Amino acid sequence: MTRTVIGIDSSTQSTKVVAFDAAGNALAEGRASHDIASPAPGHHEQDPDWWWDALRTALGELWQSVDAGSVDAIAISNQRETVAFLDASGAALRPAMLWLDERAFTTYEAFAERLGHEFLHRTTGKPIDVIPVANRLDWMRQNEPETLDATATIADVQAYLTGRLTGRRCASWSSADPFGILDIQAMDWSIPILEAVGVRRDQLPELVRPGSLVGRVTKEAAERLGLKTDTPVFAAGGDGQCAGLGTNAFEAGTIYLNLGTATITGVYSPTPAINRNWRTMTGPTGEGYFLESIQKTGAFFVNWVVDTFCGGRDDPHVFERLEAEAAKLPVGADGVTMTPHLAGVMNPHWDPAARVAIVGLSANHGKAHLYRAAIEAITVEIARGIAAMRGEGLTLERIRAIGGGANSPLWMQMIADATGLPVERSTTVEASALGAAIIAATGEGWFGSFDAAAHAMTRVAGIVMPQPSERAEWDRFSHRQAGLYGATKAYGRDW
Repeated sequence: MTRTVIGIDSSTQSTKVVAFDAAGNALAEGRASHDIASPAPGHHEQDPDWWWDALRTALGELWQSVDAGSVDAIAISNQRETVAFLDASGAALRPAMLWLDERAFTTYEAFAERLGHEFLHRTTGKPIDVIPVANRLDWMRQNEPETLDATATIADVQAYLTGRLTGRRCASWSSADPFGILDIQAMDWSIPILEAVGVRRDQLPELVRPGSLVGRVTKEAAERLGLKTDTPVFAAGGDGQCAGLGTNAFEAGTIYLNLGTATITGVYSPTPAINRNWRTMTGPTGEGYFLESIQKTGAFFVNWVVDTFCGGRDDPHVFERLEAEAAKLPVGADGVTMTPHLAGVMNPHWDPAARVAIVGLSANHGKAHLYRAAIEAITVEIARGIAAMRGEGLTLERIRAIGGGANSPLWMQMIADATGLPVERSTTVEASALGAAIIAATGEGWFGSFDAAAHAMTRVAGIVMPQPSERAEWDRFSHRQAGLYGATKAYGRDW
């Protein structure tokens, strides 16, 4: 019987469970979707029980192809900045707030002013933005204080699921870090931030080092999920950091690029470099940090442009046709320029009120120009983030891409040309689940180190080389496109 480890990816819209062997081959998977409730504008919620139910459904599908007796260990990659409020029994006192939630939009700047922008950024590694959970705790203190005071555990998804699996509610450093409460150098909860939101330390999960043994699957959980009783559960963490491990972005010179719904550009750093061009995240192995340039809308923005202006995705050949036509156009899409800020902008402006701008349209432009302009807008945002990381003195030699956008030859060539770096496509489809599986495999002793496990369990397929002749044109276009945010900033705030 082939021995396996299971990487669980409990993400925003679904739970995926994937069984991997020691070579990183995905032997089978199961998945189940989550609903997202929006009871008011800007409010995005889930019942934590949905995460558990989805895990049970996904594992039930997995067991159709994999024997539970073959599973040596499991670990969880989780959606970040999502928070549940649990009573002493583990039941939810209110729906969990997702990372998408913007109810703190009217209060987050005042919260930052109280504690100090520089203090918060230096302590947590996060520039001032609406997303960190600390802002929603401040909102709770002002709007739902009774619920906040009654909460026994303010839990991330990791703590919720490990509690249900093992009876021990704990958060790894890398799953707790996105809360914006963790001191990323002390690897402990920040007391000044807790005092500012009126939360006690004992209301937060126990913190554990990534890769450590959380516990073993209880008899009750095993019966519900089909797992073996006493299966080891190891601490993994945030899905972004786990995806970096699942693409072996700890390899010297490697940039991890997720071209999914959002775009995430991650680079390993041994020190917690602080800069507005990225979020400083703790590493998923307990060593070092990931510097993450991030935008909320990547492929989501491209899809919106296609659906709104280019005929829509109901046409099965729409991307094939648009790619072919857009590839014939020059850098700059014959003068059509966009910003991709459909849901605000993160680095380097950190402005949730920013909105999309489209300029330069004429009667000579068509669907292909809009499609290309959308991809170009995201590409130069990625390239500028990488340039800022290079300015930190980090060695950057290659980009390793995952996500739906990595299937676009046009986009891969654009990124190579705009950055001057070769772009590799990871063979891993479920990079976050693989990152969790690497942690489980290392914890269970399959490998002597995370580095050895990542090298053994990850691989790439294909490489796109940059065209040096295109670089100057991309630099000129990037400079022009970068000015568009400032020129249109006031229009977003008018709404």
